[in-house]
Amino acid sequence: MSRPPRRPQGDHARHVPVLLAEVLASLDLSRAGLAVDGTFGAGGYTRALLDAQPDLRVVAIDRDPTAIAAGGDLVRTSAGRLRLVSGRFGDMDALLAGIGEAQADWVVLDIGVSSMQLDQAERGFSFRQDGPLDMRMGGDGPSAADLVNEADETTLADILYHFGEERRSRAVARAILETRRRGRIETTAQLADLVASVVRPEPGSPIHPATRAFQGLRIAVNDELGELVRGLHAAERLLKPGGRLGVVTFHSLEDRIVKQFFSARSGRAAQGSRHMPGVEAPTPKSFRLVTKGPVLPTEAETEGNPRARSAKLRAAERTEAAPPPPLSAIQALASLPAAQKGTRR
Repeated sequence: MSRPPRRPQGDHARHVPVLLAEVLASLDLSRAGLAVDGTFGAGGYTRALLDAQPDLRVVAIDRDPTAIAAGGDLVRTSAGRLRLVSGRFGDMDALLAGIGEAQADWVVLDIGVSSMQLDQAERGFSFRQDGPLDMRMGGDGPSAADLVNEADETTLADILYHFGEERRSRAVARAILETRRRGRIETTAQLADLVASVVRPEPGSPIHPATRAFQGLRIAVNDELGELVRGLHAAERLLKPGGRLGVVTFHSLEDRIVKQFFSARSGRAAQGSRHMPGVEAPTPKSFRLVTKGPVLPTEAETEGNPRARSAKLRAAERTEAAPPPPLSAIQALASLPAAQKGTRR
């Protein structure tokens, strides 16, 4: 009989895992085995996994070196049941092979930026605190400042429109180019003020005008959608028959990828759309749906944790079928499609 997870203590108390009870229920942690937390962050899901089943081991992955360093105490108190691995969850099967683990019983993914990263002004993820315009989860590669100051207008507009779902993407991109002619845009406050001068806030909405632009840039800097696609396929390769995959997403771009992946892999016909125009030939059913649709947070959870408002959980169970080839249509959802005339203002 599994016991309820304890609440995080100390510095992690403010980082409340979203849909935690629902995630644990969907995974069915009723036996011993190996779980992979592909997005360790502040360790909320990992703690819950360790507490839910005393015979369960966890491998937790994170590309952020500060998250790995902060998890040291949890490793020391886990009695050898937890290993932290630095890397991207899209490489989880290779990362686990590197530590001698060939298969896993469960995989959980909490997609997107972590509360811990948002809270640190120096990471440059949030416009609510002024800081360097960085946004890199792993600290390597081009930063958001590099992208804003060096990309051409069309590329910027496409990123803002397709990844940020910003309807005024062209106007924002044009304003960025005009501003950077006078000097580099280096801080989150500079960019937020610039976007707010172009994008009007919606009447009565608590959403800051720069929210969508920051989302688009962050997704582009970290290739978040591409990483999600790679992670879904990696989990498919890693999970044993009967193993379960639970994915928590926070906006429609992420959820669309997870929904289409599970639909295709469970044998449900994926409908063509402007987001996924091609429907691929049926493949062996490598997953069985556990959640028939998205699981949403309760009203009580959203009142206590505003971050949960847009969260959705989808889960599926691995079948005996061998992993089919990667889905090219799913991969296309993670890329910038050709700009469509007349769709941007």
